[in-house]
Amino acid sequence: MSAAISPFSAEAFRLRAQGQTKTGESEAEYGDYRFNPGHPRPRVKQEFLRSAAVLIPVVDHGEEATVLLTKRAETLRNHTGQVAFPGGRIDPTDPTPEYAALRETEEEIGLPEGHIEVIGRMPDYVSGSGYRIAPVLSVVKPGFHLMLNPDEVDAAFEVPLRFLMDPANHHRNSRMWGELEWMFYEMPYQDRYIWGVTAGIIRILYERLYA
Repeated sequence: MSAAISPFSAEAFRLRAQGQTKTGESEAEYGDYRFNPGHPRPRVKQEFLRSAAVLIPVVDHGEEATVLLTKRAETLRNHTGQVAFPGGRIDPTDPTPEYAALRETEEEIGLPEGHIEVIGRMPDYVSGSGYRIAPVLSVVKPGFHLMLNPDEVDAAFEVPLRFLMDPANHHRNSRMWGELEWMFYEMPYQDRYIWGVTAGIIRILYERLYA
């Protein structure tokens, strides 16, 4: 990578994403159980995992790119009010996870496909709640105007890529699952609390591209 390129620019992110190498690990090794080795919490069998896709939208602001995140609506049944990447379930009619991520992103926050350049994918992230999530990597051209779907999203905001890729901002925390401790990452930013699956995906992104 050229020394002239800022490591936290969208161009550097693109180069790192395209330079990913396969590790040979199974998809089940990427996800919540990666941070909880040996935990007895029952795993959902692979054939029963629900398929989903999220977009990791890195917004090109020159030398200092940002990541576009959402706050889920307080009226939703699952993961109410949590910070998340735009995305959702993969429908049977979606030809690819990339298609599903783009479709869900436009449905949730009105970010048009014309502003999004898909540059790759990370290995699927398996959540403890039974989802197999395909994280789709992208670079987003600025100048977009978002139209939030109030049934799904309360807010959209940007966090500096530099902040999210700094391991000093990756804190370990835990909650009790029954009588057992369940570990997760959290990355508080200003008045936003990034944690759980979203923080886990960010942590894997850091490990694969920036560590």
